[in-house]
This record gives sequence, C-alpha cells and structure tokens, in this order.
Amino acid sequence: MVALLFFLAFLAAQSNLWAQSPFYQGKTITVVAASSAGSAYDLYARLMAQFMGKHIPGHPNFIVQNMQGAGSIIGANYIYGVAKSDGLVIGAIQPSIYFNQLVKQPEVKYDWSKFTWLGSSDKSDHLLYMRADLPYRSLADVRRAKEPPKCGSTGAGTSGSYLPKLFEETLGTKFMIVAGYKGGGEIDLAVERGELQCRALTIQAYHTREPYHTWRKTGFARILIQTGTTRDPRIADAPTIYELMNEYKTPESERRLLPLVFASSDFGRPVVAPPGVPTARTKILREAFLKTMNDPELLAEAKRKNLDITPSTGEELEALAKQVMAQTPEVVARVKILMDQ
Repeated sequence: MVALLFFLAFLAAQSNLWAQSPFYQGKTITVVAASSAGSAYDLYARLMAQFMGKHIPGHPNFIVQNMQGAGSIIGANYIYGVAKSDGLVIGAIQPSIYFNQLVKQPEVKYDWSKFTWLGSSDKSDHLLYMRADLPYRSLADVRRAKEPPKCGSTGAGTSGSYLPKLFEETLGTKFMIVAGYKGGGEIDLAVERGELQCRALTIQAYHTREPYHTWRKTGFARILIQTGTTRDPRIADAPTIYELMNEYKTPESERRLLPLVFASSDFGRPVVAPPGVPTARTKILREAFLKTMNDPELLAEAKRKNLDITPSTGEELEALAKQVMAQTPEVVARVKILMDQ
C-alpha cells in the first residue's frame, strides 16, 4: 500500500510538471513567407525567425516556408483558412492586400480585419524607379510620353500595381502595368533585359539587396518619385508625390484617397497568425515579436544586412486593419480604379 501511495504521488508530481511545461517546448513554429526567396519581405521574415525562438517560453524551433504567388494572396489565404489556429503557424504577408478584399476579388479567402496581428518589423515609403537610359528623366516626361512605359508587378493589390495607377489618378501620368511575375527579382531581371522599364517598391527594399547596390553604383536606374511627406535622404533628388501634386494642382477629391493607399506603409512588413489563436498564445507571440525586434543581436544583424528596424505592435496593426476595412462605397469605387489592370 505504501509503495502504491508513493507511486501515485510520483505520477501526480509528474503530471504537475507536464502541466507546467511551456506550450511551445519541443515544438516548431512555421513562418510562411508569402513572397519569393531573397525578396525584402523574405529577408525580414528570416531575420525574425533567426532570433524569435529564444524570446518564447519553451524556445521552439523556427522554419521558414516560402509560399509566393498572386502578390502574397496565396500565402495569406493559406494562413487564414488552412493553417491551424494553434499558434504554430505565423506568416509574413504583403501590407497592401487589403485592397483586394475591399474590391471583393474572388481570389481573396481571408478577412483582413480578423487575422491575428503580431507586429511589423519596418515601415517604409515607396519609390518608382525607371531605367536611366530611357528618355524619362521625370514624371513630366512620363506625362508627355506617346507610349506609356511598362512597369512590372506580381499582382493587383501590390505596390507594383497600385502606385503607378495612383500616380495616374493624382498626377496625370500613364503607365502600362504588366502583372503576373512571381516575385520582385523576376521583375528586376525583366527590367535589365529591357522587357520592362519601371517598378514601384519600398525605399528600404531598394537599399537592401542586389541588384540595387550595383544599379546605384552604375547609374542603371533613376528614381522618379517617392511617396513620403518629406524626401528620404537616400534619394534626396527625387520629389515626393505631395510636391508633385502641388505642382500639378491635384484637386482635393483626388488627394483624399492617399490616407487609405498609404496605410500600407503603416502596416509595413506585417506578421500575422490565423484567426482564433488562443488569447494566451497570442500574447506570448506578440510579446516575443517585440522583444525580438529589440534584440541587440538581431539589430546588429539587421545593420549588417542594411535592414531598417522600426517595429509596430500587434495591437497597433489590429486597430489599423479595422480602420482600413471600414470604407464607404464611394472610396471602394475609387480603389477599384487603382486595382483595374
């Protein structure tokens, strides 16, 4: 009997130990990078995955799985509707694909406002580059062009598509959008081959990786415009959209669209999880993400790779997501113009 009591006490103690073990102990978190390998979004996702495990109780392993396509809609659909809501799958998605939901594209299977928002590693305004050997030295040259230059895009709802359309609406330029490229690297190669002439992307991405380091040295590309309220010192010669709207006397009715469009810059490089992740695990992941973004080792590695770190919290992104989805029919009609290819 005494032996039995000892045995039962031993089992009870073991049970308590198991109950107290962190959920993430011995587990692996999959990071779905909804972009092509080597892109800026992919680089940020891998940087996070390299350091985040040590900030989660139980120290889980991290693996990164690229799931590119349709401007990251494929990856977003997977995270939202296929991945389990157990906190073991998170994803890095494009920040502007709320447009696709606003215009009710049939490919969209997610609800932007219902993702579990964990945070963002960076905020960055955008630019549009043009091959420097072409006669487009400014947006004024694009306005006067007989044939619109061809800009590459991975799909509707990405900056490669909606920014040239926004410039058309607010500045009177004309671009031809060639969509369907798998990733930004493929677009840049097409520009080098002469199939395309231009592309819109984040300023940070343009200063992060090749081929842009080489392009800046050789003068291969020229920056025609940037989207910030002030000029980024790295591309100080390029005017802002606000300067050009003042120059071209863009009416107020056209300017009203900008806060919704440029909310994508505030989303930055968002990291999300499926809807319905248990509250306690959401709290763990959000806190771990913020600690990761302030980790001295991560910051040193980011500096080495020329990656800016300007983090946002999951709570901030959650509020912003609800805000951008609460649009009037009139605004949605304007968004459809930007999405029209």
